[in-house]
Amino acid sequence: MNASHHKTGKYNRVADHLYRYSVTKKYYAVIKVAGKTKWISLNTTDREIAGRNLKVELAKLKNTDPQKSKMTLEALLGLYEQSITGLAEHTKATRKSILKVFKDTWPHGLQIQVSAISPGQLQIWLSQQQSRLKNSSYNEYLRFLRHIFTLAINHKVIAESPVTSFKQLRVEKPVRQTPSWDEFVKLVADIRNQKYNCDAQDSADLVEFMGRAGVGTAECANLKGEHIDLINGRITLYRVKTDIGYVVPLYPQVKVLLERMNTEGKIKRGESVFRVKDPKRALDAACTRLKFPKYSSRALRRCFITRAVEMGIDFKTISAWQGHQDGGVLIAKTYSHLRTEHSDKMAEKMAD
Repeated sequence: MNASHHKTGKYNRVADHLYRYSVTKKYYAVIKVAGKTKWISLNTTDREIAGRNLKVELAKLKNTDPQKSKMTLEALLGLYEQSITGLAEHTKATRKSILKVFKDTWPHGLQIQVSAISPGQLQIWLSQQQSRLKNSSYNEYLRFLRHIFTLAINHKVIAESPVTSFKQLRVEKPVRQTPSWDEFVKLVADIRNQKYNCDAQDSADLVEFMGRAGVGTAECANLKGEHIDLINGRITLYRVKTDIGYVVPLYPQVKVLLERMNTEGKIKRGESVFRVKDPKRALDAACTRLKFPKYSSRALRRCFITRAVEMGIDFKTISAWQGHQDGGVLIAKTYSHLRTEHSDKMAEKMAD
């Protein structure tokens, strides 16, 4: 408080926990925390606004634990590291990498109390990282900060996050190459025709299944013999991120492949269906030989979805086949342009 004001002014009690200073007419919250009286400026001379701000300060006090309010940043980062142990390996690796950068570059030391960290300090640190990051990576760093301070809130260390007002940067949509169905068929045939490659048939099986069933590398790696029901025409898949199983039909376009693999003894209970775990090398080589763009394994899933859209399958059904829980929102957002393009092509056939 200003010394000259203290001599000439007076703090008048207006209500419980609320005082007004006679010189500046500003309001203050007066709250006891751990036996100590804390004065908090409410930054207003308006009585109604002061009342609202007081409620906010009291709510903050209610949502924090005085015994935990002195938690250091180092202790909070320790909690964060424990909280990410159950994540998928790729996600966990990303989070650990950012955590290491934060520890190495945070200029205020790890012994600083979490409650003492200001939005300004965090904004400066983020700005320093931004100069070397793409927008998508910057957003990952921001998500890291949001995660650690949400953790602090959940442990009642602080009442509100200092990064609440921080905004993500706009990320330009990348151009994702997707093979046509004809290109996909040629890719599979090319991989199978590599007579001097001992993994050729296994690689081709994996690539063909991914494109015909519309699933990713991780789901294929988790696929075991008991997950394929040739009698009832069902396949059970497991997403790594959720570890929740979902069932898709045994599509006619994949049935012949699986029946052949079953005849060859490749589908056995308790054993992985595919011997090759990652099709990248086989795909890259085939794309080079065929002079195609460098299609990734993710492109095989997009090929499946694109074909389904062009064949008139509704977004909700495709979404269920992908194990999504949003009723088709993401698929519609990503692939609706294909529906329009296909409709326009079909409309051209209506000419006299």
